[in-house]
Amino acid sequence: MKLIYRKRFWLVLIIIIMIPLTYLSIENTNVTKTDKEGQIAMNPNFKEVSVHDPSIYKEGDTYYVFGTHVEAAKSKDLMSWERFTNGYSTPENALYGDLSKNLAESFKWAGENDADSYGGFAVWAPEIFYNKDYLNEDGSNGAYMMYYSASSTYIRSAIGIAVSQDIEGPYEYKDTVIYSGFTKEESYDENSEVNKKWDNTNIAQLIADGIVDEVSPRWFGAGGTYNNTLFPNAIDANLFYDTDGKLWMTYGSWSGGIFILELDKSNGLPIYPGKDGKTEDGRMVDRYFGTKIAGGFTKSGEGPYVIYDEETEYYYLYVTYGWLGADGGYNMRVFRSEKPDGPYVDAKGDNAVLPGDVPNHMYGNKIMGNFLFDRKIGEDNKGFGFGYLSPGHNSVLYDEDKEERHLVFHTRFPNRGEAFEVRVHSIFMNEDHWPVASPFRYTGKKLKKVNNSDIEGVYKFINHGQDYSADVNRSTYIELEKNNKITGSFKGEWDKKNDYFANVTIDNTLYKGVFIEQWDPTQKEYVMTFTAQSDQGISIWGSKQARSSDKETVHAIKEELDIGSEEVSKDLDLPKEGANGATIEWESSNPEIISSDGNVTREENDIGMVTLTATIKLGEISEQKTFELTVNPTEEASISAHYGFEGNLEESSDSFSDGKVTGIEINKGDGTISFDEGIFGEAVYLDGQSGIKLPDKLVNSYEYTISYWIKPEELSPFTTTFFGGSETKWLSFVPMGPVDDKTMLWSGEEWYDAPTSYQVEADVWTHVAFSVNHGEVKVYLNGELEFEGDNFPNVLIGNNADFAIGVNHWDEPYKGWIDELMVFNGELQSEQVEQLATVN
Repeated sequence: MKLIYRKRFWLVLIIIIMIPLTYLSIENTNVTKTDKEGQIAMNPNFKEVSVHDPSIYKEGDTYYVFGTHVEAAKSKDLMSWERFTNGYSTPENALYGDLSKNLAESFKWAGENDADSYGGFAVWAPEIFYNKDYLNEDGSNGAYMMYYSASSTYIRSAIGIAVSQDIEGPYEYKDTVIYSGFTKEESYDENSEVNKKWDNTNIAQLIADGIVDEVSPRWFGAGGTYNNTLFPNAIDANLFYDTDGKLWMTYGSWSGGIFILELDKSNGLPIYPGKDGKTEDGRMVDRYFGTKIAGGFTKSGEGPYVIYDEETEYYYLYVTYGWLGADGGYNMRVFRSEKPDGPYVDAKGDNAVLPGDVPNHMYGNKIMGNFLFDRKIGEDNKGFGFGYLSPGHNSVLYDEDKEERHLVFHTRFPNRGEAFEVRVHSIFMNEDHWPVASPFRYTGKKLKKVNNSDIEGVYKFINHGQDYSADVNRSTYIELEKNNKITGSFKGEWDKKNDYFANVTIDNTLYKGVFIEQWDPTQKEYVMTFTAQSDQGISIWGSKQARSSDKETVHAIKEELDIGSEEVSKDLDLPKEGANGATIEWESSNPEIISSDGNVTREENDIGMVTLTATIKLGEISEQKTFELTVNPTEEASISAHYGFEGNLEESSDSFSDGKVTGIEINKGDGTISFDEGIFGEAVYLDGQSGIKLPDKLVNSYEYTISYWIKPEELSPFTTTFFGGSETKWLSFVPMGPVDDKTMLWSGEEWYDAPTSYQVEADVWTHVAFSVNHGEVKVYLNGELEFEGDNFPNVLIGNNADFAIGVNHWDEPYKGWIDELMVFNGELQSEQVEQLATVN
């Protein structure tokens, strides 16, 4: 859990620092299209913004999102966003002025230069809310209230309140209302001077004032630690009114679950229960934390958001499961209740509060997770398709002026690493009064009467399933036929009820939702879509495809079909499916060298010649395409450069020039280095202000191995030991990377993470090596294979690449020793790497 917390802090913060916070992504600017009703519709333009954990609010005709790390943006149309904050800048902070002074009371417990936020701030996931009943000091009523989270570890956090008369701030601190992570006796976290004993929170004063009973023994586990199995991490506040006008706050994350407290409307402070108890359905009521409404037992579940829907007369609780990173399977769930404080249940009738230490993926209607409308060979559009990774931590807006419901969240993307942006999708209610999310972004389209003829056709089909992981739910093809049958990858039936309600039966399971026309960014036009959900809480989507004739489709696939270079040295990824569900079957003239599945067997000395034949079929149409391939023999990797650092920066084979001392970046400033005892003879020592620039074209192929020894004196995020590439295409080997702080190789902006299983130790020699063989990457520590993967980008050929040790173009320079840098043409075998990692 602690690693998860630290990963969250650095992952979100560094991405915000490293990428532009807003950048334009315009689709078909100034292009018009005639829609099916003969109306001229302007294609949507989007201007993106990176705000994590967005909380949505509409003020007048302007929409606002406020998020983690003191970021916020505004929009007039929910499509084009403008950032108006400056992050953690202080004392001229856009929202808080002098951040340290203003929020000092909260920071006494967590969030500034402390534990996992050591060296910076951690102000997370605020809730923006206008409280019309708030009593100001001048006796007037009404204020914008910001409920922020100050956090230092995965359990030690606090929720504070700041208020303003202007939604854009500045906000003035008022109180800190919920603390978590406290202990029974004096205790401290690493890199922290905060005494975690419970009487350093507001609980001591609440007891003294008679508001809360004595300290609860249930708050503590074995040894007096905080009992985060039952009780929450105090972050992710959300406020809402019930039908009686009462004001409520939900909050919580992972740990013991999601809780709810009623608030005093005049000041926004919690009305603590004071005594322990149970709800009528048996859920916990804690004297301090309130009533549990979801989760528990340290299972994932964060970012709660409750909204009452007047049309359905239900309260809906949205919660995000999983981990927020691109590989974390973040996904949004929803429950509903007839009462503000629960019980909240899913479509199956299961309570949102877990019954015990059980997996949570079976609980909650999953409305969106990892997905990809996968582009297939032969389609008109280019790219890889449209999809999201780890969409979540949503808020919800019911726009009364437009009678529209909106799901507002952040998401990461396939093939873009940890970059994230805000997204807004429409929410619709199905016939059973469950919310379903639109497959594509909001562009102003509303539900309207749909004709059957508009529905019939071939669709890309997504089933979001119920579980979650790093896996991506990729689209398949189905056809909604005129006779209301469904054929293709799945069988079933479809029906339209009334004007737009959708009943879609797949494999004997009924899904209820709506048909809605939406903008498909891959086809670059408005298309028919559907979104629906089953009584098991599983969501499906469909996006209608422009249908060419079978002959045209097969010909387009044949024209585009390509497997790369005619010279082969690694397994081939042979596509099996093309546009509109066409099949591609492969046959090899020499299966012993290249199988029909693309597996390649290289001989030691002989060149292999193979003909691969692809047969493309769709309906009654079939065509073939052949590829003449040469399979190169295996070759011994040979050393091309060796820097021993024996009191100098010479390259001992005389194949390359000597290294050059540089300053804090590859091409910036002068630095100072020294030499000291190394793993073999002497090693170079870098002081954290200097690096070594290596010669150009040190690597100029897609098959290489890099080997060297490191002994870091300090470990800092993203600091490189070996860097190669430009500012836009690069690789970097870092002792402390963005994946759980583990030692790793990564690349950008073709983002690729190759993490090892641990972080190397400071002041200890470690041998590191990595090899790349036409996309196949292997990473070693001390001779042991730690990571193996495919599709590592080719970033060092024809790239005007710079090479360096200890520095790159952006990050804090390396401080420590490096020895025996070796560069090899070709891939070393594992036993060879093991020999290099042997000290003797």
